Amino acid sequence: MQRRELLILRASAATLLLAATLACGGATDDAPAVGSLKVALSRPRVALGSPVEITYTFTLANDAAPLGARKVFVHFLDANDEMMWTDDHDPPTPTTEWKPGQTVEYTRTMFVGRYPYVGAAKVVAGLYSSETSERVKFAGEDRGDRSYKVADFELLPQTENIFLIFKDGWHQTEVVAEGAQRTEWQWTKKEATVAFRNPKRDVTLFLQADNPASGANAAQQMEVRLGDQVLGVAPLSAGPALVRKIPISADQFGTADMVELRFVVDKTFVPALEPGGSTGDTRELGARVFHAFVQ
Repeated sequence: MQRRELLILRASAATLLLAATLACGGATDDAPAVGSLKVALSRPRVALGSPVEITYTFTLANDAAPLGARKVFVHFLDANDEMMWTDDHDPPTPTTEWKPGQTVEYTRTMFVGRYPYVGAAKVVAGLYSSETSERVKFAGEDRGDRSYKVADFELLPQTENIFLIFKDGWHQTEVVAEGAQRTEWQWTKKEATVAFRNPKRDVTLFLQADNPASGANAAQQMEVRLGDQVLGVAPLSAGPALVRKIPISADQFGTADMVELRFVVDKTFVPALEPGGSTGDTRELGARVFHAFVQ
């Protein structure tokens, strides 16, 4: 079975379960809505592979029943309602702490998937139980499975982006795919370099990196350097890899046609040489970089 077919089947599992539940209790979903859900993208037109900030607003009804433990599902669909990628996540404040009448709002920076599609797209979202797949009913445009259309946007080709050349100091890309979630990263050595054509305007570097190692030689921070300038310092930890935004002005780039950014960690480690190391991995590892993007 192809990967695309597996993703579609997985995405449909919760829908089938809810359909079966409704069939046993009646043809319509008569449960009261627990509140409303709104989602806003920071830009209406987004290039593949680029970052976009997404704001989620949940407003609970005054008589809303306790939600229990729920996750947010977020599916990105093309014009034919084919799922392209997901951004399912746990909200910063657990749903077990949400109260009737409360408004819960937060913003996440998400990197758009590199999917073979450009054109009109939409976002559908909701809440579900990771144990039972049961979904929560909201007020709004229900697509028939307690999946709510919350936003429209347009996908642009990757050619709209500033192209980064990963030069010295990078290990090969590693990939983990779990359902519709696909995670990629590259480890740095002590120092890693990216180059790109001078944009000659103010930009922002979006950097998402961490270090899951806990030994004495594990890097604690990474500096971003442009020539002799330290543009920013990104702390590294074993927790969720946060997205950091580092502004860079046109004056800092100077007049050269090409510019280079260097990512320099304070320490490196070799997994095979760590106490109890049994992986046989002899690479020098600094930071694990998920995304480096100049916008």
